[in-house]
Amino acid sequence: MLRKIFIACFTLIISLFALHTMAQDSSRLRISLLTVTPGEELYSTFGHSAFRLIDSNAVVDVVYNYGTFNFDDPDFYEKFVRGKLMYYVSTEYYSDFEFANKMDNRGITEQVLDLSQEEKKQLRDALNNNILEENKFYLYDFFLDNCTTRLRDLVKKFHQPQPVLPAVMPLNTSFRNAIHLYLDNNRKDWSKLGIDLLLGAPTDVIMTAEQQEFLPDNLMIALDSVKNVSLVKEKINAFVPAKKKAETDIFTPMNCSILLLVFFVMLHILSIRSRFFKISLAVMDGLLFFITGALGCLLVFMWWGTDHIMTKENYNLLWAIPFHVIAGVFISSGKKWVRLYFTVTTVLMLLLMVFWFFLPQEMNNAFLPLVILLMYRSGFLSWQKRKNQSV
Repeated sequence: MLRKIFIACFTLIISLFALHTMAQDSSRLRISLLTVTPGEELYSTFGHSAFRLIDSNAVVDVVYNYGTFNFDDPDFYEKFVRGKLMYYVSTEYYSDFEFANKMDNRGITEQVLDLSQEEKKQLRDALNNNILEENKFYLYDFFLDNCTTRLRDLVKKFHQPQPVLPAVMPLNTSFRNAIHLYLDNNRKDWSKLGIDLLLGAPTDVIMTAEQQEFLPDNLMIALDSVKNVSLVKEKINAFVPAKKKAETDIFTPMNCSILLLVFFVMLHILSIRSRFFKISLAVMDGLLFFITGALGCLLVFMWWGTDHIMTKENYNLLWAIPFHVIAGVFISSGKKWVRLYFTVTTVLMLLLMVFWFFLPQEMNNAFLPLVILLMYRSGFLSWQKRKNQSV
C-alpha cells in the first residue's frame, strides 16, 4: 500500500514539474546575438552584428541582418555620399551566414539571450514584422543608427526588467578614437586618412555608454557586463578565425606626405638654374593649390549638402581652403590680389601649425607636412610676386 502511495506521489511530482517547465517555456525558441570580427574590406573593418533565431517547432534557423543595402540601386553613390542611403532588414539561413564568414576568415561569437518565453515570442514577432516590405527600410547612420544599435534597442525593449548596459571603453573616448582603434589594428592607414579628412568636429564628441554600442564588439562586451539582470545565458565561439600575418607598408600617408614636401623642395632648388624646372614648378604649384581647393569644395559640400551629422564643422577647411581653386588657376598672375592672397595664406598656415594640437577637432598628422608645404609655397609665391612688382 505504502509503495503504491509513494509511486503515485512520485508520478504526481514529476508530472507537475513537467507541466511547470512546459508552462515556463514551451516556445522552443532560441534567440542569439551574433558578433562577427572585422573583415578586410573597409565596410567590414568595424565588424558586424546580427540576430540568430532558432525555432525548433518550425525547424527554422535564420539570421536577421539589419546591415543590408542595395548596391545595384542606380542612385547608390549619390544617396551614399549625401547620407540618404536606405538600409534594410534581410534574412538568410544560418548555415549560409556561417559559411560566408568562414570563407572571409571572420570569427563568429554567439551569445544566447536569456529571455522568457513571452519575451522571445515578442522579439520573434517584432523581427518578422520588421522584414515586411513596408517596414524593413530605415535611414542608416554609421554612428547613431546602424545594424548594431538596432539590435541593442530590440534587446532593451523586449527584456524585462530593461538591462542597463555599461560603458566598455575608457573614459573620454570619442567616436574618432573608437574608429581609429579599428583602422589602426587593421592597417587601414589610407582609409583613416580619408575618414579623418571627411569627418568633422562632431566625431570628436566624447561618447556616452550607449553611444559606444555602435560598434559590434562593444555591444557584445556590454551584454556580458550587465549587472542588473541576467542577459546572456550562454556564450559560444562559433568560429575562431586564423591569425592574420602582419604586413608592413612603407607607403604610408605620412611618408608620402613628407615625400611630396621633399619633391617640391628639390624642384624649387632645380628651378633656380633651369627654365624647364621653373616652368614645371609653376605647373606643380598650380596643381597643388587647385587640388587642395577642390578638396575644400568637397568638405563644404559634405558639410552643407548632405545629411551626414559627422561631416559638419570640419576644421580641415582651415588648410583645404576652397578659394585655393581660384588661386591655382591664377598662380602665375602678377595681380596685386594674388600676392595678397598668398601672403594671407602663409600667415594662416603658420597659425594653423602653431595651434594644430589644440583645435576642437583631432587632425590627422599626415596632413601636417602638407600644411608646411602650403605655407612654404605660399610664402615663396608672395615674396616672388612682391619682388616682381617692385622691379
